[in-house]
Amino acid sequence: MAPVWTAGVWTLLAAVTLLSCNIFTWCEASRTSGTTSGGQEQGQGPSSLERVKRGWVWNQFFVVEEYTGTEPLYVGKIHTDSDEGEGNIKYTISGEGAGSIFIIDELKGDIHATERLDREEKAFYTLRAQARDRLSNDPLEPESEFVIKVQDINDSEPKFLEGPYIGSVAELSPIGTSVMKVTASDADDPTYGSSARVVYSVLDGEKFFTVDKHTGIIMTAVADLDRETQDRYELVVKATDMAGQMGGLSGSTTVTIVITDVNDNPPRFPQKMYQVSVSEGAAVGTPVGRVIATDADMGENTDMSYLITDGGELFKVTTDVETQEAVVSIKKPLDFENKRTHNVVVEAVNKHVDPRFVDLGSFCDQTIVLVSVSDVDEPPIFQPADGTVMEVQEDAKVGALVGIVTARDPDVKNKPVRFSIDRTTDQEMIFHIDPDSGAITLGKILDRETAGWHNITVKAVEADNHTMASQTSVSIRILDVNDNPPELATPYEASICEDAKPGQLIHTISVVDRDEPQSGHRFYFTLAPEASSNRYFTLWDLKAGIRTQRSGFNRHEQNVYFLPILVVDSGPPSLSSTGTLTIHVCGCDTGETIQSCNATAYVMSAALSPGALIALLVCMLILIVLVLLILTLKRHRKGQRMAEDEEDMRDNVIKYNDEGGGEQDTQAYDMSALRNLYDFPEAKSCDSGPDIHSLPQWIQANRVGGGAEAAAVAATDFSLFKGYIRKKVEQADADLSVPPYDSFQTYAFEGTSSPALSLSSIHTLSTTSEQDFSYLSEWGPRFRQLAGYYAPGNPEEERS
Repeated sequence: MAPVWTAGVWTLLAAVTLLSCNIFTWCEASRTSGTTSGGQEQGQGPSSLERVKRGWVWNQFFVVEEYTGTEPLYVGKIHTDSDEGEGNIKYTISGEGAGSIFIIDELKGDIHATERLDREEKAFYTLRAQARDRLSNDPLEPESEFVIKVQDINDSEPKFLEGPYIGSVAELSPIGTSVMKVTASDADDPTYGSSARVVYSVLDGEKFFTVDKHTGIIMTAVADLDRETQDRYELVVKATDMAGQMGGLSGSTTVTIVITDVNDNPPRFPQKMYQVSVSEGAAVGTPVGRVIATDADMGENTDMSYLITDGGELFKVTTDVETQEAVVSIKKPLDFENKRTHNVVVEAVNKHVDPRFVDLGSFCDQTIVLVSVSDVDEPPIFQPADGTVMEVQEDAKVGALVGIVTARDPDVKNKPVRFSIDRTTDQEMIFHIDPDSGAITLGKILDRETAGWHNITVKAVEADNHTMASQTSVSIRILDVNDNPPELATPYEASICEDAKPGQLIHTISVVDRDEPQSGHRFYFTLAPEASSNRYFTLWDLKAGIRTQRSGFNRHEQNVYFLPILVVDSGPPSLSSTGTLTIHVCGCDTGETIQSCNATAYVMSAALSPGALIALLVCMLILIVLVLLILTLKRHRKGQRMAEDEEDMRDNVIKYNDEGGGEQDTQAYDMSALRNLYDFPEAKSCDSGPDIHSLPQWIQANRVGGGAEAAAVAATDFSLFKGYIRKKVEQADADLSVPPYDSFQTYAFEGTSSPALSLSSIHTLSTTSEQDFSYLSEWGPRFRQLAGYYAPGNPEEERS
């Protein structure tokens, strides 16, 4: 139920609304009329201007929102001047809410609102009014548009639409530091009264934060906000409309303010001393222990680095990036016998120091790490520990002392030590060592020229515990002894011109010596005693140069000189050797360029220019090309001639593989093709028998038993071959394009070893065979004709 003061407000607002509506209903408008219907402007009296009072112009009505009465709320009245109250005019409205939200009295023109209106949902309604004749329904006035505006009342409280709010501010921020801004919205009309004027205030947490009542900006109220004490605050901010006056509506929201960290706390070690233990045999880099410093800050403000301010000679410290722990490890080997405890001072320092808070104190802290070293059994230690260098003469005798190595047990008990040589480093057993004293002696004769250094490894072990072993390297240098004579570097050869002048430098010699005396090499040169009678050359000892002693050399008398040279080193003792220098006497041109020496027919000048050398090579290349071209042409002609001969020989070959039926079977093959291969005069002039000259010679030989007639046939066959060969010779002599080559022909024949001789029809001429071939008729019809050829008959008949 609404309070009493609320009902009074509604009554007042209704009266104001009714008054405004009556004022708008009776508003006036002036209209100027210049014409009348039907063109009667000239007949209206002395003036055509007329002022007409009108009451049909509508702007807007007002209605109060949130009306809760039981009767429809009066909005306003529409009226026309033509209405005389007789009930002849009907008023109607149309548009937004017409007939539902708003109704009109058709006789009086009164408009009422039938529903509760909410300005926050819809602020105004646009309608149209119409006045018509009730009987004819004709419009009496033009349709007029008007607005019904919903009058606002303070019925909406402020709301924080973006809440809940979360903000942050750095700790130790000064008073008045802005944190964040909050905003409340009021749905009431901001243009009407103070219903939408909002002010802000802090309900909870006002001790630490304040809010600007007009802007809603939250600010710090104190300067000693400490994240380590309290890292968040919950505020309640209220927004009140009506500018905070009595009766205004309000809303509130919760604001969470997070206090962010600053580096205002130094690192601190929980303890001022830590105790750790480590064995003296621990390797370098072995972690000894871990300590950590705590920091009340957070994030990167807790990042710290550690360093050692005391005890850094044997230990080092690193930072574990994941755990922020200080890892103390061994930097150098520890020695229990030398020092049993170590005080290591570790300091923790913040990496990111805020200069605003340096006056709060030092941002570092220290602690002591007490390191206790425990004793272990250690292997022997060599002195010196990094190896020994010894020297011995290369001519030292077997068993001579080279040097002594020293090692001791570093433990308190100082146990005895035994020595040995690692034979993998001395496989030839050149050296020996005394197991007790460590004295190294020679086992074999040395040769510096073979090996100038020997590197061996010596082991030392405890006498009663061989697992405790160590080793060291011993480098033995072999000192040189002059035991190798100097020698000429190479078999030297030199050349001189026949017209060489006296004192001319011929050659400079050098020597090699495998020895390396400490004072350096010094050699002496002289001619060997056997060259003392030499009158042609001299040796200059200072620069080992050979010079001529006279002129007038003649290479035809003596073209080579052998000069023995004696070389002596500086010792001690001095050693010497003799080498030979071969000197050739050569012929030279005017520029003293050697042309020829001894039996050499021609020696190309050393001063031959590159152009001359290229020209010589080009000439040689042209000669080679010409020779190859001539050979190619000859081979080509020979090939053509051989091809012609082969073609002629192919003309002589007739393939005859038809079995035929004998000589009388002339239909199977033309025998004249075999009998008249060549047109030989000798064959044509001979009358000894038909076609006998075409028979091979071996057939004629088989007819020796045939008498004089057989001999005539044999002579004729031989003349056949003579004519063929003579013809070939004449053809070769007549060919002027090739040299006269001999013509050689090869003939192959079957032979005479067959008992049946040849079955060819050619051999049917022979009657010398005594074999009876009558059995051939028994082989069948195919062999009867062949049997008839070889059956005995009258030779005269056959010949006819």
